[in-house]
Amino acid sequence: MARQWRIAYPGALYHILSRGNDRREIFRSNADREMFLDLIGEFSDRFQIDVFAYVLMDNHYHLLLRTREGNISKAMQWLGTTYTRKFNNRHGVGGHLFQGRYKSILVENDQYLLGLSCYIHRNPIRAGMVKRLGDYPWSSYLSYGYARKTPEWLKTDLILGVVAQSGEDPRQHYRTKVQEYSDESASVWEDVKHGLIFGSEAFVTDIRSRFLTDETNPELPQYNRVKKAVSPDEMLKRMAAALDFDLENAIIKKRIPPSDRDKRDLLLYALWKTGTLTNQEIGKYFGLTYSAVSHQVSGTEQRLKQDKKLADLFRVFRGSNLDL
Repeated sequence: MARQWRIAYPGALYHILSRGNDRREIFRSNADREMFLDLIGEFSDRFQIDVFAYVLMDNHYHLLLRTREGNISKAMQWLGTTYTRKFNNRHGVGGHLFQGRYKSILVENDQYLLGLSCYIHRNPIRAGMVKRLGDYPWSSYLSYGYARKTPEWLKTDLILGVVAQSGEDPRQHYRTKVQEYSDESASVWEDVKHGLIFGSEAFVTDIRSRFLTDETNPELPQYNRVKKAVSPDEMLKRMAAALDFDLENAIIKKRIPPSDRDKRDLLLYALWKTGTLTNQEIGKYFGLTYSAVSHQVSGTEQRLKQDKKLADLFRVFRGSNLDL
């Protein structure tokens, strides 16, 4: 598995996602969750990190944070290693707990924090774990919406300060913002560039000039996405050509013969796997909703483990030098 290219500097903002190995549970009990949150407190203090939002799901977690010292790799390595050791000791197991390295998306500035916090906090709703976010205790939502269960290391003032500008009670206004947030129409995802950066094209240009040096490992797929800056349409055409897939029927006429459905599924999965397009953007190409894309991706992942013919087709496809 290719390692993800890391961009790090003092004051950098990140949306972090880390999943369990093979999507297995990383939290088996509330005691595990409490242990992880205690480690987040130590992580924040030890590495000078401001944590703005979090959610703990069964098999993954999200963090929204700022590194004061530009040390994201060192900090996340400590967090993952320390939690894995404690988890394995508690449950009498061994081996890897997390699925490779964590995923990080660099965030341009504070203007994205509100939208990203809404996205993070709505995870339990999307997963069908609760109907009301106020009933889910393992995220920072209660600290924002109700001033409850607020650890010292959680920084809520910045985001609440944004919603307070309306003149309404900031916590009530925040609850309204989260309730109104729609995964289908959230504009924050329109500013994801190359699967690596939340921000403007000017910010991408700045990052490219500061961090894409001759010493950067050119084998990292994220490096090539930013450096080459291939448009989504061009990427789709190249992938379809590699699969010998009829784009006109699939995208324009929305007609896919049964013999091409596996190719369609792989094309959609490959677009998702690059991290370059959001689920919403992928859905526009195929006439699918955000949630339908997520369902399709999960289904294809499972089929690739069980269907040798499909796995062989994907292996040939990956050999087409498309940075997958």
